[in-house]
Amino acid sequence: MSLITRFHQPQPQGRTTAEEDLTAEEGTAGDGPGSRRRLRSVVARVTTYLACLLVLLALIAPDEVGRLTPGAFVRIPVEALLTVAFILVLPARARRVVAVVAGAALGVLAIWKITDLGFSAVLDRPFNPVFDWSFFPAAVDFLTASIGRAGAIGSVIGVGALAVAVLVVMVLSVLRLSRLVVRHNSTATGAVAALGITWVVCAVLSVQIVPGLPVAAVADDKLTQVGASLHDQEAFAAEASVDAFRDTPSDELLSALRGKDVIVSFVESYGRDAVEDPNFASQVGAVLDAGTSRLRAAGFGSRSAFLISPTSGGGSWLAHDTLMSGLWIDNQQRSDNLLKSDRLTLSGAFKRAGWRTVAVMPGSTEPWPEGAFFGYDKIYTAPDLGYRGPRFNWGTMPDQYTLSNFQRTERAAPGHTPVMAEIPLVSSHAPWTPIPRLVDWDDVGDGSAFNGMTSAGVSQGSAWSDFRQVRTDYGRSIEYSLNSLISYVEKYGDDDLVLVFLGDHQPAPLITGVGADRDVPITIVAHDPAVLDRISGWGWQDGLKPGPRAPVWQMSDFRDRFLSAFGSQPPSTQPPSSQPSAPPAR
Repeated sequence: MSLITRFHQPQPQGRTTAEEDLTAEEGTAGDGPGSRRRLRSVVARVTTYLACLLVLLALIAPDEVGRLTPGAFVRIPVEALLTVAFILVLPARARRVVAVVAGAALGVLAIWKITDLGFSAVLDRPFNPVFDWSFFPAAVDFLTASIGRAGAIGSVIGVGALAVAVLVVMVLSVLRLSRLVVRHNSTATGAVAALGITWVVCAVLSVQIVPGLPVAAVADDKLTQVGASLHDQEAFAAEASVDAFRDTPSDELLSALRGKDVIVSFVESYGRDAVEDPNFASQVGAVLDAGTSRLRAAGFGSRSAFLISPTSGGGSWLAHDTLMSGLWIDNQQRSDNLLKSDRLTLSGAFKRAGWRTVAVMPGSTEPWPEGAFFGYDKIYTAPDLGYRGPRFNWGTMPDQYTLSNFQRTERAAPGHTPVMAEIPLVSSHAPWTPIPRLVDWDDVGDGSAFNGMTSAGVSQGSAWSDFRQVRTDYGRSIEYSLNSLISYVEKYGDDDLVLVFLGDHQPAPLITGVGADRDVPITIVAHDPAVLDRISGWGWQDGLKPGPRAPVWQMSDFRDRFLSAFGSQPPSTQPPSSQPSAPPAR
C-alpha cells in the first residue's frame, strides 16, 4: 500500500495524479461541475486501490483456512516485482500483452486459492489439480440431495460465473496498475529495487511471521506440487507390484474364519474426535461403554484400536479402497489405477476362500461399476434395497434399515452359505440432520416405520446457521449409527457373526478444528472367543471404545495383518511383519 500511497502524493506542477490521468483517459477530466469531477476522482482512486488489493490477495493470500491471520499477509511476492520490472522496460504493445497474460495467470491463481480454501475447510488439505476433479461431481450430488436439483444447478452456474468474473476483473486490475507504473516509472523503479533487496534478505534468512509462510513469497510452489503429483503414478505402480497374498491358494486363505459371517462396516465420518473431543465424546463414549456392557452380557467380546485414514472430511471411497486393497489410496489417480489392476482385495480373498461376498451400498443411487473390481457376488445399491420410507437428506435410508435388509436377504435363511459383506453406513453423513431414531427390528419392514422422523428436530438450514448445533447433530448422528450396529448384534448376532466396524475418515474441520489427525476408530466384535484370541498379539484394547493409548496403524496395513491373523500365509515367503509400516505424513 505504501507504493500506491506514494503515487498519490502531490506531484510537481505540470503533472497530474494517477487518478486524474486515469480519469482523463475516460474523457472526464475538466468536464461537468466540480463535484462530478471530484466524485470521479474518488472513484478512480478507490478503483486503483481495489485493483492493487486484488492483485496482492491473489499473490500472497494463504491457501489454508487455518492460516488466515493478519500476519499471513505480510509478505513480498517476487512475481509482482518481476512483472513490474518487465513492464518498466518493455515497449507499450508488449507491456499490454504482458499485463493481460499476467492478469489471466493471477485470475487462475486466485481461483485455485479459493478452491484450496474450500478444500481446506472441508477436506483439511489443499486442492490437487491432478487428482481432485472427481470431488466436484460428488459435491454436486451432495448439493442435489441437500437443496434439490434446481438449487444444485443454480449453485454450479453461480460458481462458473464467479470464476469468469475473477478472470476478467484480475486482467483489468493488472492493466490499470501497469498504466500507473509506467506513469510513475521513477517511483516504481525505486520501490522494486527496495522491495527486491528486502525479498532477497528475507529469503536468505528464511524470515517467517506465520510458520510455513515465508515473507519472501513464491507462488510457483503449486507448479512443483503438480510435478510431484504426475510422478505419483510410478510410485504407486511400484507399491502395487508387491502383493504377498496374490498367489495364496484358496484353501490357505482365512482358514480360522471358516463358517463365519463377516461384516466390514464403515461408519461415515466416525473419527478419533468422536471418542475424544469433549464436545461430544461423553455422549459417544457413553454409547460405546454401554454397548460394550450390553454385548458382553450377550456373550460378545470386542477389541478396538485406531487406523490412519488416507482422507479427511470426505472421499470415503479412498478409505474403502485402502482398507480392502492394503495399498495407500489417497487420491483419485491411485483409485483409478487400483481398479485397473489385479490386486487381491480383502473381499477377493474371502471370495477365493469360498465365501459369498456382497456389497450393500445405501449411498449409491446409481449402478456401481467399480464393484466389479472387488469381485462381489452381489451388489445392492439404494434402488435394490426396496426402501419405502422418507429420505434423510444425503443419507438415503436409516442405517437400521440397511442392516435389517441385509439380514433378511443374506443371513436369515437357515444353513446359508457364509457371507462376507462390506456395508458403508450413511446416517452420519453431513449435513447430520435430520437424524433417524431406532425402532423395533420387527417393525422395520419396508422403511415406512421411519415416516415422520424427517420433520422432527432442527431443520438443515437452521442447524447450519448455528455452529454449536452442527456439532451437536454430528455427535447425535454418530450415536445413532453406533447404536444401530450394537443393536443389530444384540438382535441377530450368533456364534458365527464377526463384525468389523470402523470410521472412514474424520469429519470436516468445521467439527474437528484445523489440523486434526486422520485417525479413525476400528473395532472387531465376535461371539466365538477363538476369533479374538487370533488378534491377541495386536495389542488392541478391550471394548468398543479405543483409549488415547490404543495402537495406531496405517489403514493400508490392515489387509495383510487381518489375513495373517486368520490363517492366511503368503506362498513360499515369510509372514508379513507383525509391526505396521510407518504412516505417511498426516
